[in-house]
Amino acid sequence: MVDTVRMGFMVVKRTSLDDPAPSSLDRIRQAGLRPTRQRVALAALLFDGTNRHVTAEALHAEAQAAGVRVSLATIYNTLHQFTEVDLLRQVVVDGARTYFDTNVEDHHHFYFEDEGALADIPGHSIVVSGLPEMPPGTRQARVEVVVRVKGRRQS
Repeated sequence: MVDTVRMGFMVVKRTSLDDPAPSSLDRIRQAGLRPTRQRVALAALLFDGTNRHVTAEALHAEAQAAGVRVSLATIYNTLHQFTEVDLLRQVVVDGARTYFDTNVEDHHHFYFEDEGALADIPGHSIVVSGLPEMPPGTRQARVEVVVRVKGRRQS
């Protein structure tokens, strides 16, 4: 069952519990976040049903084009809040470039240096061995591999 909820200037689809794809409003609520106008608007842009990698600047431009009035600082804050509650994964490719990934499953990335773009590598495709013993009182959260490549992807 799908019905709609008006949130300020946006109409958000709300799904029932038996619907396999939760709406952006449902995702925010299930993560324990308050569904503010900005969070719902940004979630609607991010979680459109396909996995993607976005920078804060790219999401800001996308939001502006969609008529969502939101500052770049709010974009950064929201992306970090979504990351803290596991709605997104942060992928740092170097000190100056950070992406946010809507695919939170176990996987790795190709980073196309000439394009400034990421592509997913299935988690089972890379085997990491020989990890050091974890420091006392810690546990391994995950291992992320970013394979940096030169050249452009073939279509």
